[in-house]
Amino acid sequence: MRIEFPNSPREDFRWTQVLLRIGSAPDNDLVVAAHQAAAHHLRIQQDRRGWVLQVMPSCGRVYVNARPVRERALLRPGDALSVGDCRMLLCADESPLERDPSSFHGPGNCTVALRAVAGPLSGRVLPLHDRLELGPQGSQPLELPQGESGTLKLFWLDGRLRLETDPSTGHPLRLNGVVVREAALQPGDQLGIGMHRFVVDAPGLVPTPAIAVPAPAPEHLPEEAAGPRGEVWWLIATAAVLALGIALMLLVRF
Repeated sequence: MRIEFPNSPREDFRWTQVLLRIGSAPDNDLVVAAHQAAAHHLRIQQDRRGWVLQVMPSCGRVYVNARPVRERALLRPGDALSVGDCRMLLCADESPLERDPSSFHGPGNCTVALRAVAGPLSGRVLPLHDRLELGPQGSQPLELPQGESGTLKLFWLDGRLRLETDPSTGHPLRLNGVVVREAALQPGDQLGIGMHRFVVDAPGLVPTPAIAVPAPAPEHLPEEAAGPRGEVWWLIATAAVLALGIALMLLVRF
C-alpha cells in the first residue's frame, strides 16, 4: 500500500505489512497530528476481501470518499480517506501503467459498466456498449470543481478495455490512485477524477490464459538407441561364460 497526502508537503507513506495502525500516539505505524486524530484512531487490515478499515471505539468518524464511516468499511485502491483535516489517498502497490495490458480480454459485447460510488453521479450505473464517453459531448456530463468539465472515454481495442482522458482536462485522472492519461482496464479498477469515483464492473472480462510451453524431450544416448538395456547384460554374461569355458579347457589339457 502507498498513501499520498494531497495538498500537503508530507512524503508518501509505504506499508507492506498486514496491519496498519493510524493515530496521533507515537506507537502507531502512521502518526498524524494530535488535532487530527485520537491516540489510536483507526486500523487498516488486509485479508482475503482486501483492505478493511476499522474505526476504534469512541473515536471520531472517518470519511471515505466524503462518506462517513462509524465502524467498518471495505477499502479499495483510489479511495480518499479523511481523518479530521488530514486527507489521505490510498494507492495501489503496482502502477496500472506497469501491468500487462493483455492480462484481461473479452468480446467487444461483454457486460461492462461504470458504477459511480462517489460524486454527483453516485448510485448511477453507466453501461458500456461499444463506447462510453463522459463529458460535454458524451452521454453524461462530467462536472468538476471551479466549473470545469472533462472528458472520459472507455472503448474496446483488440478485445481489451481501454481508458483515455482529454489532455486539456484540468484535474488529473487517477486509476487506482495513480495518475494516468490512458491505460488498460481490469475488473474492480477505480477511476477518480475531481469528486467523481467510478468502479469498473466487468464480469465479461476474464484473465488471458497463459500459453503452456512444452517441456523439451529428454536426450537419448547413442547406446540407448542401439537396443534394450537387457541385450547389453546378456552379451556380457555370454562373454563371461565363454571365457570360463576356454579357461577350463586349457586347464584340463595341460
